[in-house]
Amino acid sequence: MGLFLAGVLALASGARGAPALNIDGNKVVEQLTKLATFTDHPNPAVTRILFTPNDMLGRGYVKELMTDAGLTIREDVMGNIYGRFEGSDPSAGAVLTGSHCDAIPLAGMYDGTLGVIGAIESLSALKKAGFKPKRSLEVMMFTSEEPTRYGLSCLGSRAMAGVLTEETLLHKLDENGTSFLEAANAVGYGAASNPALLEAAIVPKGRYSHFVELHIEQGPLLEAEKVDIGIVTAIAAPAALEVEFHGDGGHAGALLMPFRNDAGLAAAELALAVEKHTLDSGAVDSVGTTGVFEIAPGAVNSVPRDARLGIDIRDIDQARRDKIVESVKASAEEIAKRRKVRFSIKMMNQDPPATCADEIIDAVSEAAETLNLSTKKMVSRAYHDSLFMAKVAPTAMVFIPCHNGWSHRPDEFSSANDIGNGVHVLAVTMAKLSGGEWSGTDKSEL
Repeated sequence: MGLFLAGVLALASGARGAPALNIDGNKVVEQLTKLATFTDHPNPAVTRILFTPNDMLGRGYVKELMTDAGLTIREDVMGNIYGRFEGSDPSAGAVLTGSHCDAIPLAGMYDGTLGVIGAIESLSALKKAGFKPKRSLEVMMFTSEEPTRYGLSCLGSRAMAGVLTEETLLHKLDENGTSFLEAANAVGYGAASNPALLEAAIVPKGRYSHFVELHIEQGPLLEAEKVDIGIVTAIAAPAALEVEFHGDGGHAGALLMPFRNDAGLAAAELALAVEKHTLDSGAVDSVGTTGVFEIAPGAVNSVPRDARLGIDIRDIDQARRDKIVESVKASAEEIAKRRKVRFSIKMMNQDPPATCADEIIDAVSEAAETLNLSTKKMVSRAYHDSLFMAKVAPTAMVFIPCHNGWSHRPDEFSSANDIGNGVHVLAVTMAKLSGGEWSGTDKSEL
């Protein structure tokens, strides 16, 4: 369906007299393109690392768009940025939407940013159409969804949910040895201490009634099946392990095979074990990846004496995922014993998956139906701030197609039409969850 046709449909079923929303996907693309110019690498690549000069320029642009949309801006100690459209009942929990604007090295311009820039446009369209929310509506930009600077995803939303710890902040330093607190204080955020930072960042119970995140799918299904909107029903979460094997090494010619304890071969066995244990779960939603595989000294004529593996295991079922993790640990121990190498295992994180809220899933479904857009219920297998916002308020996500499912690369792409559809669905969903009325018409609860 074209953007113009979508734009002239009634806002939502049951909203008597509700005017159409004027949402232009091309306008959102123009704004995303401008945001993409704040990058450490030339476009089309986008690199925007937490609290660096280009990140700060991007933050300034986001606040500029919030101001232009007539939103009231506030920022918290973590650097999360909020824009608020005040409702008639300020004491009621607000309906929140948002995503992130930081970008890993050599990424694209749509991941995360769509859920910020598009969300600002959705609230702007509601204001211009005369919608008067009951619950306030807010859009936010999360701090550091990507793990690039501190090796941990979703710092802003973790802090909001109260699951970011002082120990983590103390031990997670960037490549220059700078702590998050030091970096935040240097750019005008932060607090006097880590405990003060964490206490101030936690969201009080009841502040938000719902959270909805708009995002590109980062997978190929919607495009391949020619579906307009993905409705996320669950969000997978990773368990990340770092495994090291240590042997004695030696000369590749002089050290005979019976006398070797090859750390590289131990690591190779474990990488295959990760695949086996994941497949043995029998579930399509179980995925296991050995994304880091390093051996040392790394010489063709030297038997490897050290090996390091970075392993990522994900599922929407926590018990099933954790069973795979335990199987991998047991294999590491068995391999090390059999190959006479020393080993260590460090759990980097083991976050619980999230189930999306039926009330929001229904609201998104109704919004898409009103706009004559096709939908598919699906699982998010990528990591998002929504995973932690589910601890704060009922949560769900809205996906739009992206070309070939490509993401985290410069040629990441979603069409203006798909973007307009996603922003429109988000706006209708937000209005429905808020409740409210249209100026000049009878009150219509959405």
